[in-house]
Amino acid sequence: MKKIRVEDAVGLTLCHDITKVIPGEFKGRVFARGHVIRSEDVEELKRIGKEHIFVWEENAGEIHEDEAAVRIAEAVKSVNITYTQPQEGKTTLQSSIRGLFKVNSSLLKEINSIENVTVTCRPNNYPVQPGDKLAAGRIIPLVIQEEKIKYLEELCQSRGPVFEVLPFKKLKVGIIITGSEVFKGRIEDKFGPVIQRKLNLYENEILGQVYCPDVRAFLDEAIADYLSREADLIILTGGMSVDPDDLTPGAIKNSGAEVITYGAPIQPGNMFMLAYKGKTTLVGVPGAAIYFQTTALDVYLPRIFAGDRLIKEDFIRVGEGGLCLGCDVCTYPRCYYGRG
Repeated sequence: MKKIRVEDAVGLTLCHDITKVIPGEFKGRVFARGHVIRSEDVEELKRIGKEHIFVWEENAGEIHEDEAAVRIAEAVKSVNITYTQPQEGKTTLQSSIRGLFKVNSSLLKEINSIENVTVTCRPNNYPVQPGDKLAAGRIIPLVIQEEKIKYLEELCQSRGPVFEVLPFKKLKVGIIITGSEVFKGRIEDKFGPVIQRKLNLYENEILGQVYCPDVRAFLDEAIADYLSREADLIILTGGMSVDPDDLTPGAIKNSGAEVITYGAPIQPGNMFMLAYKGKTTLVGVPGAAIYFQTTALDVYLPRIFAGDRLIKEDFIRVGEGGLCLGCDVCTYPRCYYGRG
């Protein structure tokens, strides 16, 4: 690609889009790639600060920003992701389904280490809807050495994709509400409606909602019953603190489940518990879920419905970004909470 004066460009084909910016009023393309420069265009080009334009040089081993953007999008995406045609040199990736957006963070970092290549995206583990914007890719200059894009494509073929959207699954769910005060009718159940409301965001089959007193045998029996009915998810509420009569964590352990975490550096929701018994996920939900709109349950429920198998590191890393500010108007997940 070589630069020539606009006065010498009449009759030549523009090889890049030209953008006009009027602060606070307009930003957009005024001359498109492929436009043949006319004599009347010369003054307009100068008014927007263009004294020169660029034309192609043969055999330079370069590709245009639009072609690069398309090849980047094709390389980084997986199934359930589409992309727009290039505009001003960039493509936008979008979700074609409702699900959980996943990012291969180490691969993304390596791609953004390639000189003049940029790929930006939403955070990892972000719940998305069809049509939601996921990511965007472009190069910095108007053209780039093709070998750099080939290297990016090879990285993705061997280690990719960078992005994918996992569909939410339909899960069979059993709910256990713990607390003698609720079981005996002394107080109204506040947990059940909260759990039901959060589950309504996903496709599910509710196997039942059982009330248990603070008696270990009742909890053991309720868990065993849901396991025998092949529940995919068992949610236990209440009895999650360190008080001697809070029996829920012990009941989860007593079921033979593998405990991944009991407690996490996230507030609200410090006492959150997650364990696995075969294909069944068992979750202990602390009392914070009654009082706060967003807690650890909201962070991890999308991952459970997407089929993620969580590990201890998934809880450790949320310490950075795990402190909810309790905003007057909650915008979660459009904030940093639980991002890690």
